[in-house]
Amino acid sequence: MRDKSKETIGLFFIREYHKLVGFVRKRIDDEASRDAEDVVQDVMAGIFDTADITLPIENLASYIYQSLKNKIVDLFRKKKNVISLDQAVSKNSHQTLKDVLQDPRINIEKEWETKEICRYLYKAIDSLEKEEKAIIIATEFENRSFQEMSAEWNIPLGTLLSRKSRALKKIQKALLNNKNLLMEV
Repeated sequence: MRDKSKETIGLFFIREYHKLVGFVRKRIDDEASRDAEDVVQDVMAGIFDTADITLPIENLASYIYQSLKNKIVDLFRKKKNVISLDQAVSKNSHQTLKDVLQDPRINIEKEWETKEICRYLYKAIDSLEKEEKAIIIATEFENRSFQEMSAEWNIPLGTLLSRKSRALKKIQKALLNNKNLLMEV
């Protein structure tokens, strides 16, 4: 594009800027007013950046208005649903998304920490010997009594108690090691 053409286009944009913004604003009335200015500026920048314009533009106004229409169509094609933080959570609620996000009862760090501890706990249980793992699963997850397991497994009660004690110590050690790793990060 020759410098004379750029100068002509620049002067047109300066002279017609408010009309161009108004033209765009009428077509995207659901958007903020700043978006209309952005559309005009994007089209203006696009025209200035186009290095391929070697032929003179016969009707500059028509060319620019058509470019604006095309840009608006592109905006509606790409339009994404925008959710405002001031939007009500539901039709019957006066609580906004902002209120929910700032709710002190919700502690994301605590939830993450709890999930990490559970992950390490299951990993520690998984690393136990077969008999130790069985006793932990039976007593802690299946709520079985030592007497019941002793009779069913034909293992003395004292042996089951000592296996669980050893298993709990191993789990505790594994959790402490992982806690130290987490604290270093």
